[in-house]
Amino acid sequence: MSACLAGVLCKYNGTYNDVPEIIRMVEQGKAVAVCPELLGGGGVPREPNEIAGGGGHDVLEGKARVITSSGQDCTEMFVLGAQKVLEKAKMLGARAAILKERSPSCGSTVIYDGNFTGNRLPGMGVTAAILERAGIKVYSEENFKEVSCD
Repeated sequence: MSACLAGVLCKYNGTYNDVPEIIRMVEQGKAVAVCPELLGGGGVPREPNEIAGGGGHDVLEGKARVITSSGQDCTEMFVLGAQKVLEKAKMLGARAAILKERSPSCGSTVIYDGNFTGNRLPGMGVTAAILERAGIKVYSEENFKEVSCD
């Protein structure tokens, strides 16, 4: 689970996107909360980031970059965080992940376009892409109810 969905104050602006059902899943031990951006070395708060030049798969292939609103390249932090989430998922035997939509890390179907204008485009974040490549099904917080935790 994206940690911000479980009530952890880890969003770039120091807030969270809590979803009560997800918080319960973590409290019941049915899910584990992780924040790829923190695992990659980012702090809270941090500058907003977007993927420029494509989506998460493009970042993993070296064809796109993750940049801050001031133009700093944070690609390495995002890839490292995604790799650490994948390691944890494999260690736990995860079959699915519920991630925060629109995030440059966790977006599963929609991300921002890299221009910091609020425009969205179809695509995945870096963590969603690396999990998908490993055969882990990725859901957004908007469609997670079909996930079985049994």
